[in-house]
Amino acid sequence: MFDFFWNLGSFILALGILVTVHEYGHFWVARKAGVKVLRFSIGFGKPLLKWHDKYNTEYVIAAIPLGGYVKMLDERVDEVPANQRHLSFNAKSVQARIAIVAAGPMANFLFAIFALAVMYMVGVQTIKPVVGSVVEGSRAEQAGIMPTQQIIKIGDDDISNWQDATFSLMSHLGDKSVAVTLRNENYQQTVQTLNLDGWKLDQQDVPPLSSLGIVPFRPQATLVIAAITKNSAAEQANLQVNDVILAVNGETMTSWQQLVNLITQSANKSLQFSVKRQDSIKTITVTPKSRVVSNGIEQGFLGVAPVVEQWPDDFVETRHYGPLDSIVLGTKETWRLITLSFDMIGNLITGQMSVKNLSGPVGIAVGAGTSVSYGLVAFLSFLALISVNLGVFNLLPLPVLDGGHLMYYIIELFRKKPVSEKTQEFGFKVGALLLIFLTCFALFNDVSRL
Repeated sequence: MFDFFWNLGSFILALGILVTVHEYGHFWVARKAGVKVLRFSIGFGKPLLKWHDKYNTEYVIAAIPLGGYVKMLDERVDEVPANQRHLSFNAKSVQARIAIVAAGPMANFLFAIFALAVMYMVGVQTIKPVVGSVVEGSRAEQAGIMPTQQIIKIGDDDISNWQDATFSLMSHLGDKSVAVTLRNENYQQTVQTLNLDGWKLDQQDVPPLSSLGIVPFRPQATLVIAAITKNSAAEQANLQVNDVILAVNGETMTSWQQLVNLITQSANKSLQFSVKRQDSIKTITVTPKSRVVSNGIEQGFLGVAPVVEQWPDDFVETRHYGPLDSIVLGTKETWRLITLSFDMIGNLITGQMSVKNLSGPVGIAVGAGTSVSYGLVAFLSFLALISVNLGVFNLLPLPVLDGGHLMYYIIELFRKKPVSEKTQEFGFKVGALLLIFLTCFALFNDVSRL
C-alpha cells in the first residue's frame, strides 16, 4: 500500500511539474503575442484552488491531475466584444498562432535541458558498460563479444554507461549491422560487427541489451538475506535478515541465481531450508507463494532480497561539471532524446518495435516513484526523459494535440486561407478516437505488467 501512495504522489509531482512547464510555454508566448488569456489550469475538473492576476487571468489548480490547459479569448469559442477582438487568438496572424501552439512542446524541451544541466552540476554517477556475460547462441556471442570487455563505442557513438549503450542500440533499429568497439582488461581494443538484420523489440519488457544477448556486469548477489518483504512467504516462515542460506531440500546452494531458479519452480510447495543464523544451523520449512507473471505463467515467490557485493572501485565514478559544460551536455542529451523518440515512433509504425512496449500513466507513476526513491539525480533524469516524450508526443499530427493544430496552421500558411471548420471538426473527432485508443492500449500494457 505504501508503494502505491508513493508512486501516486511521485506521479502527481512529476506530471504537475511537466504540465505546468508545457502550459506556461503556451501562456507566455500568447501574452507576448497580445492574446488575452482567460484561464491557466493545472488539472481538470473541480477547482481546488484559484486566484486572479492584474490582467484578470484566472489561475486554477483542479482535482484531476492528468493534464492542464490555457484558455484564451477566441471568437470561435465564445462571444467576443468588438473592443476586444484584437486580443483574441483567432485574430492573430498565422505565424503568431503557430508560435503560441509550438511553445508548449518547446518549453518541455527547454525544461529537459535545464533538468539535465542541474543533474550534471549536482554530479552524475556512472557505471562502466562492462559485459558480465553473453547468452549462448545470441547475436552478441556470434559477434564475438565476450565477458569482461567494456563497450566504448557503438557505431559513431561514444559509450560511457549502459544508458548510452541502450539508446545507441535503439537508434540502430532497422540497420543491417553496427560496429561495436570493445576494450579488454589489458586495454586492448577490438572492433566487432554486431548483426542487427531482422532484430526487433517485439517482446514486452525485454530490454534491447537482453534481446541481443548482452548481460551487463553486476556485483554478485550473495546467499545472505538483506531484506524480507512484509507478509511474504519468507516472513511467515520466520526467515530473518542476515540468515545465510546453505541448502534447500538437501541441495547445497552455491549462488543466488540457483536459489531463484529453485524458488520460481516451487510455487505452493514446501521446501526445507538449511540456514546459518549467527553461530547455529537451523532447518526451516518454507512454502513459496504463487504469483502469475507475463503470459499467465505461475511462479513461486519467496519475498527476500540478497546482500550484494560491492562494486569494484574502478567501475563506478561520479562526474561533476561546471555550469557552461552542464548546459552544453544537457542540450546534447536533450537532442539525442528527441531524435531517439522520433526514431521509436517510426519503429512502432514500421513494426521494428512492438506496441507492447508502450507505457501509460501507471508505467509513468511506477517510474516516477522509483526515480524519486533513488534521489535527486535520478528524478531529474526521469523528468527530462518524460518532458522530452511529452513534447514529442504533443508534436504528433493528431488534431487534438499541438501537432494537429500546427498541421492546420502550416496548411493555412501555404494556402493563404484557413482549413474549413468542417474538415477541422472531422479531424478532431478522428484524433480524439485515436488518442483514446492509444491511451487504453497503453493502460492495458501497464496493467499486464503489474
